Amino acid sequence: MSLPVTVRVEAAPNFLANLETAHAFFIEQDAESATERFRKLKAELRDMIAVMSWSPASGRPARFLTGRSVQARLRAEAVQQLAAEAGLPNLREYILGRHIVLYAHSETEVALLALKHQRQLEYSAEA
Repeated sequence: MSLPVTVRVEAAPNFLANLETAHAFFIEQDAESATERFRKLKAELRDMIAVMSWSPASGRPARFLTGRSVQARLRAEAVQQLAAEAGLPNLREYILGRHIVLYAHSETEVALLALKHQRQLEYSAEA
């Protein structure tokens, strides 16, 4: 029995830039193991996309949305507004080993927005 595939998953330009930044960091950190580590991250991403294609809400609620400071709330509101304008009102995070993927989704679409390492404080937006 196969699961129905009804959800389209796409990567935003910022997500692709974050992925390239992660690859560059792997090389800088340890060039010898970088290729294998990046291959593993891409395999985890493929598995995540397969899950999201039939269950877009499979990640956890985005934790940064619960920030209490004024600055945190303003950032969260800005991201939520962008997601709503794109017609993808729900923001979630999906854990991949040591990386976290921020994504927006509806019942029929998923947009991968950003990728960060668990030690990074916030998601970066590439210019």
